[in-house]
Amino acid sequence: MISITCSHLIEQPMYFFLTYLSISDLCYTSTVTPKLMIDLLAERKTISYNHCMTQLFILNFLGGIEIFILTRMAYDRYVAICKPLHYTVIMRRQRCNTMILACCAGGLIHSSSQFLLTIFLPFCGDNEIDHYFCDVYPLLKLACTDTYRIGLSVIVNSGLISLVTFVVLMVSYFLILYTIRSHPAGSRTKALSTYSSHITVVVLFSLSVLFTYIRPATTFPEDNVFALFYTIIAPMLNPLIYTPRNMEMKKSMKKMSHQLFLEGK
Repeated sequence: MISITCSHLIEQPMYFFLTYLSISDLCYTSTVTPKLMIDLLAERKTISYNHCMTQLFILNFLGGIEIFILTRMAYDRYVAICKPLHYTVIMRRQRCNTMILACCAGGLIHSSSQFLLTIFLPFCGDNEIDHYFCDVYPLLKLACTDTYRIGLSVIVNSGLISLVTFVVLMVSYFLILYTIRSHPAGSRTKALSTYSSHITVVVLFSLSVLFTYIRPATTFPEDNVFALFYTIIAPMLNPLIYTPRNMEMKKSMKKMSHQLFLEGK
Protein backbone atom coordinates (compact mmCIF):
# COMPACT_ATOMS: atom_id res chain seq x y z
CA MET A 1 0.00 0.00 0.00
CA ILE A 2 2.80 2.42 0.94
CA SER A 3 4.88 1.49 -2.09
CA ILE A 4 1.98 2.23 -4.44
CA THR A 5 0.60 5.39 -2.82
CA CYS A 6 4.07 6.97 -2.52
CA SER A 7 5.03 6.33 -6.14
CA HIS A 8 3.76 6.99 -9.64
CA LEU A 9 2.09 3.56 -9.67
CA ILE A 10 -1.00 5.02 -7.98
CA GLU A 11 -1.74 6.79 -11.28
CA GLN A 12 -2.30 3.44 -13.00
CA PRO A 13 -5.80 1.93 -12.59
CA MET A 14 -4.51 -1.58 -11.82
CA TYR A 15 -2.43 -0.37 -8.86
CA PHE A 16 -5.16 2.04 -7.83
CA PHE A 17 -7.53 -0.92 -7.42
CA LEU A 18 -4.77 -3.02 -5.84
CA THR A 19 -4.34 -0.38 -3.12
CA TYR A 20 -8.00 -0.56 -2.18
CA LEU A 21 -7.92 -4.36 -2.38
CA SER A 22 -5.01 -4.35 0.08
CA ILE A 23 -6.89 -2.04 2.45
CA SER A 24 -9.93 -4.28 2.18
CA ASP A 25 -7.82 -7.41 2.81
CA LEU A 26 -6.18 -5.86 5.86
CA CYS A 27 -9.46 -4.78 7.45
CA TYR A 28 -11.30 -7.94 6.38
CA THR A 29 -8.86 -10.36 8.01
CA SER A 30 -8.54 -8.10 11.07
CA THR A 31 -12.25 -8.58 11.70
CA VAL A 32 -11.79 -12.33 12.24
CA THR A 33 -8.14 -13.21 12.93
CA PRO A 34 -7.50 -11.42 16.28
CA LYS A 35 -10.61 -12.94 17.87
CA LEU A 36 -9.72 -16.35 16.43
CA MET A 37 -6.20 -16.20 17.91
CA ILE A 38 -7.57 -15.17 21.30
CA ASP A 39 -10.07 -18.03 21.24
CA LEU A 40 -7.36 -20.53 20.37
CA LEU A 41 -5.51 -19.54 23.55
CA ALA A 42 -8.55 -19.09 25.79
CA GLU A 43 -10.10 -21.93 27.73
CA ARG A 44 -13.58 -20.38 27.61
CA LYS A 45 -14.49 -18.88 24.25
CA THR A 46 -17.17 -16.20 24.47
CA ILE A 47 -18.43 -13.26 22.43
CA SER A 48 -21.03 -10.69 23.41
CA TYR A 49 -24.21 -10.20 21.40
CA ASN A 50 -23.22 -6.65 20.38
CA HIS A 51 -19.75 -7.77 19.37
CA CYS A 52 -21.25 -10.64 17.39
CA MET A 53 -23.63 -8.38 15.47
CA THR A 54 -20.83 -5.87 14.82
CA GLN A 55 -18.58 -8.61 13.50
CA LEU A 56 -21.37 -9.90 11.26
CA PHE A 57 -21.99 -6.45 9.76
CA ILE A 58 -18.33 -5.49 9.23
CA LEU A 59 -17.35 -8.89 7.88
CA ASN A 60 -20.10 -8.89 5.25
CA PHE A 61 -19.43 -5.24 4.39
CA LEU A 62 -15.71 -5.79 3.78
CA GLY A 63 -16.29 -9.16 2.12
CA GLY A 64 -18.71 -7.55 -0.31
CA ILE A 65 -16.20 -4.81 -1.09
CA GLU A 66 -13.51 -7.43 -1.64
CA ILE A 67 -15.41 -9.49 -4.17
CA PHE A 68 -16.63 -6.37 -6.03
CA ILE A 69 -13.07 -4.97 -6.24
CA LEU A 70 -11.83 -8.30 -7.60
CA THR A 71 -14.50 -8.03 -10.28
CA ARG A 72 -13.44 -4.47 -11.14
CA MET A 73 -9.80 -5.56 -11.36
CA ALA A 74 -10.75 -8.32 -13.78
CA TYR A 75 -12.61 -5.73 -15.87
CA ASP A 76 -9.54 -3.49 -15.80
CA ARG A 77 -7.34 -6.32 -17.12
CA TYR A 78 -9.95 -7.19 -19.75
CA VAL A 79 -9.98 -3.62 -21.08
CA ALA A 80 -6.17 -3.40 -20.98
CA ILE A 81 -5.71 -6.56 -23.07
CA CYS A 82 -8.84 -6.70 -25.23
CA LYS A 83 -9.30 -2.95 -25.84
CA PRO A 84 -5.82 -1.41 -25.39
CA LEU A 85 -6.43 1.60 -27.65
CA HIS A 86 -9.43 2.71 -25.56
CA TYR A 87 -7.90 1.84 -22.18
CA THR A 88 -6.99 5.37 -21.06
CA VAL A 89 -10.43 6.66 -22.01
CA ILE A 90 -12.43 3.83 -20.43
CA MET A 91 -10.35 3.56 -17.25
CA ARG A 92 -9.88 7.25 -16.51
CA ARG A 93 -9.45 8.25 -12.88
CA GLN A 94 -12.96 9.64 -12.43
CA ARG A 95 -14.46 6.33 -13.54
CA CYS A 96 -12.10 4.39 -11.26
CA ASN A 97 -13.22 6.51 -8.29
CA THR A 98 -16.83 5.87 -9.24
CA MET A 99 -16.13 2.12 -9.37
CA ILE A 100 -14.62 2.16 -5.87
CA LEU A 101 -17.63 4.06 -4.54
CA ALA A 102 -19.90 1.53 -6.25
CA CYS A 103 -17.97 -1.32 -4.57
CA CYS A 104 -18.41 0.32 -1.15
CA ALA A 105 -22.11 0.95 -1.82
CA GLY A 106 -22.60 -2.64 -2.94
CA GLY A 107 -20.82 -3.94 0.15
CA LEU A 108 -22.96 -1.71 2.37
CA ILE A 109 -26.23 -2.84 0.78
CA HIS A 110 -25.19 -6.49 1.02
CA SER A 111 -24.08 -6.18 4.65
CA SER A 112 -27.14 -4.19 5.71
CA SER A 113 -29.49 -6.82 4.30
CA GLN A 114 -27.59 -9.62 6.05
CA PHE A 115 -27.59 -7.64 9.28
CA LEU A 116 -31.31 -6.87 9.14
CA LEU A 117 -32.11 -10.52 8.52
CA THR A 118 -30.49 -11.54 11.81
CA ILE A 119 -30.71 -8.56 14.18
CA PHE A 120 -34.38 -9.13 15.03
CA LEU A 121 -34.16 -12.91 15.45
CA PRO A 122 -35.06 -14.30 18.90
CA PHE A 123 -32.30 -16.47 20.37
CA CYS A 124 -32.68 -19.06 23.11
CA GLY A 125 -30.92 -22.07 24.61
CA ASP A 126 -27.17 -22.28 25.12
CA ASN A 127 -26.43 -19.87 22.25
CA GLU A 128 -23.31 -21.81 21.32
CA ILE A 129 -22.06 -20.99 17.82
CA ASP A 130 -20.42 -23.86 15.97
CA HIS A 131 -18.08 -21.49 14.15
CA TYR A 132 -15.05 -19.30 14.81
CA PHE A 133 -16.88 -16.08 13.89
CA CYS A 134 -20.46 -14.82 13.76
CA ASP A 135 -22.00 -15.73 10.42
CA VAL A 136 -25.59 -15.83 9.22
CA TYR A 137 -26.18 -19.58 9.00
CA PRO A 138 -24.75 -20.45 12.45
CA LEU A 139 -26.91 -17.68 13.93
CA LEU A 140 -30.02 -18.91 12.11
CA LYS A 141 -29.38 -22.32 13.66
CA LEU A 142 -29.69 -20.75 17.14
CA ALA A 143 -32.90 -18.81 16.40
CA CYS A 144 -36.10 -19.83 18.22
CA THR A 145 -38.29 -19.36 15.15
CA ASP A 146 -38.79 -20.66 11.64
CA THR A 147 -35.88 -19.38 9.53
CA TYR A 148 -36.76 -21.01 6.21
CA ARG A 149 -37.67 -17.75 4.45
CA ILE A 150 -34.69 -15.95 5.95
CA GLY A 151 -32.47 -18.75 4.67
CA LEU A 152 -33.87 -18.27 1.17
CA SER A 153 -33.19 -14.53 1.46
CA VAL A 154 -29.56 -15.28 2.37
CA ILE A 155 -29.24 -17.50 -0.71
CA VAL A 156 -30.70 -14.76 -2.92
CA ASN A 157 -28.40 -12.17 -1.34
CA SER A 158 -25.02 -13.80 -0.71
CA GLY A 159 -25.40 -16.85 -2.93
CA LEU A 160 -26.47 -15.06 -6.10
CA ILE A 161 -23.98 -12.23 -5.62
CA SER A 162 -21.18 -14.79 -5.32
CA LEU A 163 -22.44 -16.79 -8.29
CA VAL A 164 -22.88 -13.79 -10.59
CA THR A 165 -19.50 -12.26 -9.74
CA PHE A 166 -17.81 -15.65 -10.17
CA VAL A 167 -19.37 -16.07 -13.62
CA VAL A 168 -18.37 -12.52 -14.59
CA LEU A 169 -14.80 -13.15 -13.44
CA MET A 170 -14.54 -16.43 -15.36
CA VAL A 171 -15.99 -14.87 -18.52
CA SER A 172 -13.51 -11.98 -18.34
CA TYR A 173 -10.57 -14.37 -17.91
CA PHE A 174 -11.83 -16.53 -20.79
CA LEU A 175 -12.00 -13.47 -23.05
CA ILE A 176 -8.50 -12.45 -21.98
CA LEU A 177 -7.09 -15.91 -22.70
CA TYR A 178 -8.96 -15.98 -26.02
CA THR A 179 -7.44 -12.61 -26.98
CA ILE A 180 -3.83 -13.47 -26.11
CA ARG A 181 -3.91 -16.75 -28.07
CA SER A 182 -2.52 -14.88 -31.10
CA HIS A 183 0.20 -13.06 -29.14
CA PRO A 184 3.86 -14.11 -29.31
CA ALA A 185 4.80 -17.13 -27.21
CA GLY A 186 6.81 -15.09 -24.70
CA SER A 187 4.00 -12.61 -24.02
CA ARG A 188 1.46 -15.42 -23.87
CA THR A 189 3.52 -17.37 -21.32
CA LYS A 190 4.01 -14.27 -19.16
CA ALA A 191 0.29 -13.47 -19.21
CA LEU A 192 -0.64 -17.08 -18.41
CA SER A 193 1.78 -17.25 -15.47
CA THR A 194 0.30 -14.05 -14.03
CA TYR A 195 -3.35 -14.92 -14.53
CA SER A 196 -3.04 -18.55 -13.43
CA SER A 197 -2.11 -17.43 -9.92
CA HIS A 198 -4.83 -14.79 -9.83
CA ILE A 199 -7.46 -17.20 -11.13
CA THR A 200 -6.42 -19.75 -8.50
CA VAL A 201 -7.03 -17.35 -5.63
CA VAL A 202 -10.27 -16.04 -7.16
CA VAL A 203 -11.52 -19.62 -7.57
CA LEU A 204 -10.54 -20.50 -3.98
CA PHE A 205 -12.29 -17.40 -2.67
CA SER A 206 -15.40 -17.68 -4.83
CA LEU A 207 -15.96 -21.43 -4.59
CA SER A 208 -15.60 -21.44 -0.81
CA VAL A 209 -18.15 -18.61 -0.60
CA LEU A 210 -20.45 -20.42 -3.02
CA PHE A 211 -20.23 -23.65 -1.00
CA THR A 212 -21.24 -21.73 2.11
CA TYR A 213 -24.09 -19.59 0.79
CA ILE A 214 -25.55 -21.17 -2.34
CA ARG A 215 -27.40 -23.85 -0.38
CA PRO A 216 -30.22 -24.06 2.20
CA ALA A 217 -29.67 -22.62 5.66
CA THR A 218 -27.82 -25.60 7.09
CA THR A 219 -24.42 -25.93 8.70
CA PHE A 220 -21.80 -28.61 8.02
CA PRO A 221 -18.57 -29.45 9.84
CA GLU A 222 -16.68 -28.47 6.68
CA ASP A 223 -17.98 -24.88 6.88
CA ASN A 224 -15.16 -23.84 9.22
CA VAL A 225 -12.56 -25.12 6.77
CA PHE A 226 -14.11 -23.41 3.76
CA ALA A 227 -14.53 -20.20 5.77
CA LEU A 228 -10.77 -20.14 6.33
CA PHE A 229 -10.27 -19.82 2.57
CA TYR A 230 -12.40 -16.69 2.10
CA THR A 231 -11.62 -14.99 5.43
CA ILE A 232 -7.88 -15.61 5.88
CA ILE A 233 -6.11 -17.67 3.21
CA ALA A 234 -7.27 -15.91 0.00
CA PRO A 235 -6.75 -12.35 1.36
CA MET A 236 -3.32 -13.41 2.63
CA LEU A 237 -2.32 -14.75 -0.80
CA ASN A 238 -3.32 -11.60 -2.71
CA PRO A 239 -0.11 -9.64 -1.90
CA LEU A 240 2.01 -12.70 -2.75
CA ILE A 241 0.35 -12.93 -6.16
CA TYR A 242 0.45 -9.28 -7.19
CA THR A 243 3.96 -8.50 -5.89
CA PRO A 244 6.68 -11.14 -6.60
CA ARG A 245 5.89 -11.52 -10.32
CA ASN A 246 5.41 -7.81 -10.94
CA MET A 247 8.56 -5.92 -11.94
CA GLU A 248 7.06 -2.45 -11.45
CA MET A 249 5.91 -3.39 -7.97
CA LYS A 250 9.28 -4.84 -7.01
CA LYS A 251 11.11 -1.76 -8.28
CA SER A 252 8.78 0.51 -6.29
CA MET A 253 9.27 -1.55 -3.11
CA LYS A 254 13.07 -1.55 -3.53
CA LYS A 255 13.05 2.21 -4.06
CA MET A 256 10.87 2.72 -0.99
CA SER A 257 13.11 0.46 1.12
CA HIS A 258 16.21 2.31 -0.08
CA GLN A 259 14.67 5.68 0.86
CA LEU A 260 13.71 4.41 4.30
CA PHE A 261 17.21 3.01 4.79
CA LEU A 262 18.81 6.35 3.89
CA GLU A 263 16.45 8.24 6.20
CA GLY A 264 17.25 5.82 9.01
CA LYS A 265 21.00 6.46 8.58
